[in-house]
Amino acid sequence: MKAVVEKYIHAALLEDTAGIGDVTSLATVPIAQTSNAVFLVKEACTIAGIEMVHCIAFIVDPKLHVIFNVKDGDQVSSQQIIGTVEGSTQSILLAERLMLNCMQRMSGIATKTSRLMEMIKAFPAQLLDTRKTTPNNRIAEKWAVEIGGGTNHRFGLYDMVLIKDNHIKAAGSVTEALNRTIHFFKEQNISLPVIVEVKDQTELEEALQFDIVDRILLDNMTPDTVTKMMAINQHKKPLEVSGGVHQGNILAYAATGVDFISIGDLTHHIESIDISLKII
Repeated sequence: MKAVVEKYIHAALLEDTAGIGDVTSLATVPIAQTSNAVFLVKEACTIAGIEMVHCIAFIVDPKLHVIFNVKDGDQVSSQQIIGTVEGSTQSILLAERLMLNCMQRMSGIATKTSRLMEMIKAFPAQLLDTRKTTPNNRIAEKWAVEIGGGTNHRFGLYDMVLIKDNHIKAAGSVTEALNRTIHFFKEQNISLPVIVEVKDQTELEEALQFDIVDRILLDNMTPDTVTKMMAINQHKKPLEVSGGVHQGNILAYAATGVDFISIGDLTHHIESIDISLKII
């Protein structure tokens, strides 16, 4: 994961500097000047991005000295100073926005994840994210879900076979899609986790016939329908609920006893936490 995070940071810095640098700081701040700055969280949240900030600071300038008095996943209060950074003023200003962007969005995701996890803690369901992430920002957003107590679903299109409604439509049926998957695995001499999405009892019963299926995703079903599908499943396969799940109804879905609940809303509908960096 370290290499992926470093690649992400380098790409973000290149986007911000175009390889030229922070021309405003270069123009206005003496190269030898040093400063101290504090990270101030302006609203209560589950903090996330602490380790990311350490990585950013080191890549921007290994001589930057960053100290936090909290760790990823801690609950922090409004107007709390959570850490400091000391070193070259130019380096601090160059790193400032990337550090804050990551912490603000990651903390928003971790806070939402943590809140939903608290709501369903009495039930066995694992809370999953999805691929509904900001392009090129998936590593940070899925990391934030983990910090908030959730579990990552597949990272991309390469690490799991997830047969959804469009795949089934294109193949002709659940059975045909799964038979083709079996053939593909044999042809390529590979093996990956397989999840198949079903929309009704007929498709569920088809999916249950295949040993290759690791999990069945119940798509856009009401909690009552999920309960009926669980009775048909009889614990033969782990079941995942997806589609239309949100804070207002997640408890009803968790109460069905389903194994997994995936929510795209964890990463695609987020209010970032207000965090600032102030030179003192």
